[in-house]
Amino acid sequence: MVDIKKLAHRVSKSGRYDGPVTLYLVRHAAAGHRSPFDDNDLGRQLSDIGQGQAGVLAQFFAEMPVRSVWSSLATRCLQTVGPIAAHHSLEVIAQPFLTEGARPTDFLEALRAEAPVDGDLVLCSHGDLIPDVLNRLLREGMSVVGPRGCEKGSVWSIETRGRDIVRASYTARPITGEG
Repeated sequence: MVDIKKLAHRVSKSGRYDGPVTLYLVRHAAAGHRSPFDDNDLGRQLSDIGQGQAGVLAQFFAEMPVRSVWSSLATRCLQTVGPIAAHHSLEVIAQPFLTEGARPTDFLEALRAEAPVDGDLVLCSHGDLIPDVLNRLLREGMSVVGPRGCEKGSVWSIETRGRDIVRASYTARPITGEG
């Protein structure tokens, strides 16, 4: 279960930030083959392609007002968002509820708790959790602009207003100003 009190970071003097906040759900970049890691898949690292994707993601987020970077406990997720955190002089915060096989309801509780907090949040997770969380949000009335998917190294941008999660858009392959 998620401890919501521990998730609260900074809010306005009124105790609530009602401006727009974006929560970015990042699927980890490409990793090595699963088979050698069946017993301890948390240790699987990014492949060379995944390292390149992590660099592109860091450039994609370079000018955004990122206040915090959270990751699954899996090495491949930590490596995916590590360059983003480093660029913003932040530490990656490992969160068990973002780890493969975790309960989607815990993931959703965290999103709702963070929605009214000033500044954007990057969360890195897996292909089993991200679609499940998005489908639940769609059933609750969130709209999606554009295509849908969950490729490795992709980003879902979720717009919030206060505690309301209102709209999402998908970026399959982030592009940067460097071509």
